[in-house]
Amino acid sequence: MKFLHNLFSKNDKVGIVAPVAGRLINIKEVDDPAFNEEVLGKGVAVVPSDTRICAPVDGKVSAIFPTGHAAAVTSREGVEILIHVGLDTVKLKGRHFIVHAHEGQEVKKGELLLEADIEKIQAEGYDITTPIVICNSHDFSKIHIAETGTVSQGEEILNVQI
Repeated sequence: MKFLHNLFSKNDKVGIVAPVAGRLINIKEVDDPAFNEEVLGKGVAVVPSDTRICAPVDGKVSAIFPTGHAAAVTSREGVEILIHVGLDTVKLKGRHFIVHAHEGQEVKKGELLLEADIEKIQAEGYDITTPIVICNSHDFSKIHIAETGTVSQGEEILNVQI
């Protein structure tokens, strides 16, 4: 029996797709130092134009916040991705969010995780900018970020070199 010691070559990349349609912006433009100073990791943000928040990779749901404002998915290769819908939206205590996934669930790219009523969240005075952050970005040699602009759900926005 032959054993593979290294499943991934140095040229392998993990593509991370937009969890929601909208306008892709640089993480530095997010009005929150935890994100714009990359305290939680490198990433991007989307100003959503849709309500459906989907899995950005094939992997496992590693966290779903009970308030529905955030989810984390870990890719099969170990990339840990946090999707935080809006800024300070934890204060909504679950209002305007519907959770469709659960912790430990295996998911495919594009599978529905959460729904967020963007209009109602904005009506309550919250910024709907949605950071997508690689929490373990220090583990990877290179992270490539797509150009800013309009993005569709399922379009690659980041790739990580393993």
